[in-house]
Amino acid sequence: MQITERIHALKIPFKVPVSQKVSLDRFAYVYLVFGDKIHLIDSGVAGAAKAILAYIKEHGKEPEDIASLILTHSHPDHIGAAKSIKKLTGCTVFAHKIEQDWIEDTEQQFKDRPVPGFQSLVEGSVEIDRFISDGEILELENSLFCTIAHTPGHSRGSVSLRIEEEKSLFSGDALIFPGDLPIYENIANSIASIRALQKIDNLEYLFSSWESPMQGQENIRKRMDESILYLNRIHAAVLNNSNNSPQQNIMELCQKVVSELGLPSLAVMPLVAKAFASSLAVESI
Repeated sequence: MQITERIHALKIPFKVPVSQKVSLDRFAYVYLVFGDKIHLIDSGVAGAAKAILAYIKEHGKEPEDIASLILTHSHPDHIGAAKSIKKLTGCTVFAHKIEQDWIEDTEQQFKDRPVPGFQSLVEGSVEIDRFISDGEILELENSLFCTIAHTPGHSRGSVSLRIEEEKSLFSGDALIFPGDLPIYENIANSIASIRALQKIDNLEYLFSSWESPMQGQENIRKRMDESILYLNRIHAAVLNNSNNSPQQNIMELCQKVVSELGLPSLAVMPLVAKAFASSLAVESI
C-alpha cells in the first residue's frame, strides 16, 4: 500500500514452527521508497521476492529498478529474500558492519542463534556491498537522502533510517510492541536506542517492521513511550522472579516472567529467555 508520495509498505506474512504441531503466525513489513529508482528497506523472509516484484510491476516498474536494499539488521525476517533480490536486480546491499558475519554467513547465524524454522525463512547468505554507520547521510539518488541511526538492542548492529523530506522514520525492530514476544539482545541498549529516536523532531510517519505504519506526531510519541514502559515492566518482572544465583535456570526464569507478564505459553522459548537474561546484567535501566 502507498503511504506517502514516495513510500510504500508491503506486509510479508510467515510462520515460525515452534514445535512439530504448533506454528506461530508472524509478519514483517518491508518498505519501498520510489524515486527515479526503487530503494528497498529489508527483504522479508525467503520467497518474499515474488511478492515484492509483483508489487513493483503493479506500479509500472521492473526488477532492475530496485537500486538499493538496506538491511536494518541480520535476522531471518529481514534478510530472508535478500539473496534472490540481489541476484534478480543487481541492487546494492547496505548494512551495518556489526551485522556482516550473520548476513554473509547465514549458517553461522543459525549456529549462533538457532531460530525455529531458520532454514525455511532464509534463502542463504548475501554479500554486503557497502557498510553504513551512525550519523551517516546516505545519498540514495539525486535529491533523495536518508540519515542512518545505529540503534542497538534488538541486535548489536541494528539501524534505523530517517528520510527527513518525507518526515519518516524506519525503525526496524527497535520498538517493541506491548504484549508482543520480547525478542532483543540487550534491554539497556534497547531503551537507550528508543530514547535516542525520541529526540528526532518533525516526524509524521513511523515505519516499524512488526506493526502497521503509523501517522501523527502524538501517536509516534505515544508508541515510543509504550515501548519503554513495556521494557521497564519486563525488567521489573525479571528482577522480581530472579533468585540472584549464577546457577539459576534461565528457562525456568523465563516461564515465571512470561506468566507474570500474561504472555502466551509459547513465549517460553530460548530467544525470549535470552532477552530476559539481559536484565540480570544491569541493576537499573
